Amino acid sequence: MDIFKNIQTEVDASYLYKILAEHEEDKNIATIFFQMSEIELGHANAFMKKNNIDISLLPKPSTRAKILNIIGKTIGYDYILGVLMDTEKSLSNSIINIKSKNKSTRSISDTAHVTILKNILENNPKVSGASLARFEKRHRSVGGNALRAAVLGGNDGLVSNFSLVMGIAGASSGQKEVLLTGIAGLLAGALSMALGEWISVKSSQELYENQMQLEMDEIETNPEGEEKEIALIYLSKGIPEAQAKQMASEIILNKDHAHEILIKEELGINPEDLKGSAMEAAITSFVLFAFGAIIPVLPFFFIGGMQAVLFSTILSAIGLFVIGAAITLFTGKNVWYSGFRQVLFGLIAAAITFGIGKLIGVSIIG
Repeated sequence: MDIFKNIQTEVDASYLYKILAEHEEDKNIATIFFQMSEIELGHANAFMKKNNIDISLLPKPSTRAKILNIIGKTIGYDYILGVLMDTEKSLSNSIINIKSKNKSTRSISDTAHVTILKNILENNPKVSGASLARFEKRHRSVGGNALRAAVLGGNDGLVSNFSLVMGIAGASSGQKEVLLTGIAGLLAGALSMALGEWISVKSSQELYENQMQLEMDEIETNPEGEEKEIALIYLSKGIPEAQAKQMASEIILNKDHAHEILIKEELGINPEDLKGSAMEAAITSFVLFAFGAIIPVLPFFFIGGMQAVLFSTILSAIGLFVIGAAITLFTGKNVWYSGFRQVLFGLIAAAITFGIGKLIGVSIIG
């Protein structure tokens, strides 16, 4: 792994943890974030010393880190926490892969980096159970955040409709035909995405609700068996047998509380996940897809022929580059590399469909 990239990653992590600390209302958790910022900065300094790099050359936070700060101000700092945890996981996986290729011996520290924050939180007596629960909820929620969905949804709409529009433009020089096809492709794709998202969310909710109801029925019909299950859950967490049985016997007296514990620990279901609206997810999917899909169609509202094809290609290339650059917020890759890679793949797909359309058009005319 590039040592300078490692150093930059640590500097960015230190910068972002400090931002989290400055905007955290819970003073105890804010203190922990400050500790994490110092730890990450310490890692950066250690990398520089180990590689004989002058400490005065320590890099400033990257543009990516500053953009993440702006996003945090806009949609909430919980998003930054998720990016940080993903970054830690990525670093750990990269180190493990490199050692596997070089047949080097792994160490505990290879994967410990990702758990530092969790360990500090769990072992700090000043952090209440409520704060821990809030932290876990925030961390879990960032995996399916709206920003990631927006980028991917826009990308699907842009690439698919750009290819479709170019295919029809190759087969027909008529402005109205291309425009009609582009709008039809936008609506068809957006509606398909919306329906798929609605079915996905709704079916997941119905599955979870069925499992939760079954668990409640089991508590009603066989409380002794469920009490044993709760005791086993606590035993698996390292709690002494006598204490685990005592806790289980107390918990089973409150059926709602027992149900809450069983669905979380036994089924792995987070009740918060059931509160999402299937219709809201469908509408969001529709809008995000349509936003990307309208870009290649725009020039055909005003002009036609090769001039429209050229402007459509330019607009689509710009959109593809922006999407590629936005993806680096999740991957940490180079903005130019990711942006131009996205442009290249999109243009290749459009060129293929344009060529096929041209062949079909010539064949029909002939």
